[in-house]
Amino acid sequence: MKRLPLLLLALALSPAAHAQKKPAPAAATTSDQKMKQYIDGLMAKMTLEEKIGQLNLVSVGFDVTGPVVSKDVDANIRKGLVGGVFNTYTPIAVRKLQEMALKESRLHIPLMFGYDVIHGHRTVFPIALGLAASWDLKAIEQSARIAAEEASADGLDWVFSPMVDIARDARWGRISEGAGEDPYLGSRIAEAMVRGYQGPNNDLTQPSSVMACLKHFALYGAAEAGREYNTTDMSKQRMYNEYLPPYKAAVDAGVGSVMSSFNDVNGTPATANKWLMTDLLRKQWGFQGFVATDYTAIPELIDHGMGNAEQVAALALNAGIDQDMVGEEFLKYTAKNIQSGAVSKAQLDAACRRILEAKYKLGLFTDPYRKVSAERATSTLMKPEFIAAARDIARRSMVLLKNERNALPLKKTGSIALIGPLANRQRDVIGSWSGAGDWKQAVSVEQGLRAAAPGLKITYAKGANIADDQQMLDRLQAHGGELELDKRSSEDMIKEAVQVAQSADVVVAVVGESQGMTGEAAARADIGLPGQQLALLKALKATGKPLVLVLMNGRPLALPWENQNADAILETWFAGTQAGNAIADVLFGDYNPSGKITASFPVTVGQEPIYYNHKNTGRPYGGVKLDKYKSRYLDAPNDPLYPFGFGLSYTSFTYGKPTVSKATIGPAETLTVSVSVQNTGQMDGEEVAQLYLRDLVGSISRPVSELKGFQKVMLKKGESKTLTFRLAPDALKFYNNDLKFAAEPGDFQVMVGGNSRDVQTATFKLAVK
Repeated sequence: MKRLPLLLLALALSPAAHAQKKPAPAAATTSDQKMKQYIDGLMAKMTLEEKIGQLNLVSVGFDVTGPVVSKDVDANIRKGLVGGVFNTYTPIAVRKLQEMALKESRLHIPLMFGYDVIHGHRTVFPIALGLAASWDLKAIEQSARIAAEEASADGLDWVFSPMVDIARDARWGRISEGAGEDPYLGSRIAEAMVRGYQGPNNDLTQPSSVMACLKHFALYGAAEAGREYNTTDMSKQRMYNEYLPPYKAAVDAGVGSVMSSFNDVNGTPATANKWLMTDLLRKQWGFQGFVATDYTAIPELIDHGMGNAEQVAALALNAGIDQDMVGEEFLKYTAKNIQSGAVSKAQLDAACRRILEAKYKLGLFTDPYRKVSAERATSTLMKPEFIAAARDIARRSMVLLKNERNALPLKKTGSIALIGPLANRQRDVIGSWSGAGDWKQAVSVEQGLRAAAPGLKITYAKGANIADDQQMLDRLQAHGGELELDKRSSEDMIKEAVQVAQSADVVVAVVGESQGMTGEAAARADIGLPGQQLALLKALKATGKPLVLVLMNGRPLALPWENQNADAILETWFAGTQAGNAIADVLFGDYNPSGKITASFPVTVGQEPIYYNHKNTGRPYGGVKLDKYKSRYLDAPNDPLYPFGFGLSYTSFTYGKPTVSKATIGPAETLTVSVSVQNTGQMDGEEVAQLYLRDLVGSISRPVSELKGFQKVMLKKGESKTLTFRLAPDALKFYNNDLKFAAEPGDFQVMVGGNSRDVQTATFKLAVK
């Protein structure tokens, strides 16, 4: 979706203060038969127009995410021609619209209210790429549970999250919104997010639960050249093995709804793709919920070359789309398409039923207001325990990329030169897609450091603007960039920063991207530090003072000079409401960093897309510099700067060689892998032990490494633990060229370590029987 500046409500609203198992549909408090009887009775009373109305999702609110504002909303609600509303929240605003539907429409069918709750609602957590870097499924689920509690208290029934698109190209802006490059980790995170939003047992009738929306279906993160909305084209075996698992995991977890993606998939746009929406999602996977489009995706089919407005409305409905977000093409053309025979009444009835079923599962027919009140909102939103959780989860998301000469942790005495365009920015720390979050309540890095160390002398200098490319600045400012630009020359700003650095004990440079540089429609062709930030860092390095970089960004960046020259680098992403306090906790050693990146950082943008679980090729490069006829670059290494799973700690960990329970296993047996991990440093700390697998011979070429398990373990200084992983039979299976999910006998390697590169290996065989 796209974002525009704030608009006033037409109704003058006043804002108040991996598995391959058979899916388990979301549980309801009454039987499926009772739900069917109720909806049968309701649909028997509905006119054709009222059924079509349930397929109409309109935007009404003070935070619209696109250039089209739905017209005549109030009149259409009264006519029963609106099924759902998004971008409206707060108890007062929601109640006004819901009352209109209940009191003034013929059948009194309640509306469903949705919103972009992506990484928190009022309390904002780290962006999704940061949450994933925690490798902490309990913390990730907790962030979604808190978001659900706040969103539901603020009048919402439905959230447009989780985004589970596998992304391997850091040029793509929406890499910030997902879990990174790995399907196994992405699947576990998808499950955790669905559990968090939809609550225990997927009981959506609970007032503190919201319906989750899996997005973007499908393959959105594989856009060519990393450019937003671009084409996706890949083999089905690659889809099934590498890109589809997180979607399937969310469906198996009982997600209530799905959002179609903007891109085409092998020539057919997702929103008109019957193979995706019906054959795969419903028939193969057994999905029981409803599918909504993304913002104006149906009229965009015209630009895809799929037909005129009337034709694309028929294509989308016949493909299996149930709800049209903002486009209103269903509203305008479905009756005509039924009359002409382009769409059947049965197809309309199926779509209408799925929308009504979602409302039934949410309990809207019993309590259309879901116990929403101003009092509940006041007592729930940003309550102290939520703020404390935001700080803790933000700390867990941070990744120590480099730490030489004990540059970190910092001392709370002496003096610091705090430099950089992001050091005092509250708006940027909550990131893009921060929804209802109020950046004025967020904690900047400067505020966090000063609060944590009142005895420390901190002197600030901006040093550089966040960017100096006028085209980029214009584009950012036109769409909510909210940048504060210093009108001084870059030379003057750097000179001031150097003077401040020269009088300090250590330099802390807070650099990276503004929040508008990542997220939707924020692809970048150059993923180094923008503007004069690198020139600033080079000048600071020349002072000879220890140089600590605090990165703030929504994608992997290309940082070769920074890695070579900085003394320490801490990746903090956009860490949310409590960013500054969490960053201070890590910088001063009150929290020992334990995060690990989930998307590889390149040496140069020319390596993109880059990911750890690639194929070997027939001419793999072995590191011999003058070995010409190999798969390599002339001017850059093949390997990333920081590999998937990488992250340091203020302590150190040593792994023993893994052992396997049997040298040969049968196809139905589970293999046990054991490995010892010891804290060999001087501080207690958490380590994420990662288990990878390689299938050495297959009927199709197999990745050089695939994540199959991980454990996050706390070890005291000097402590050692033996960790046990179990590889069930499904862990050895893959989709072959016949799309059969099967394991093939032969030799395997199992690898365990602290990241995808630094591992120790054991071997085993899978027998035929």
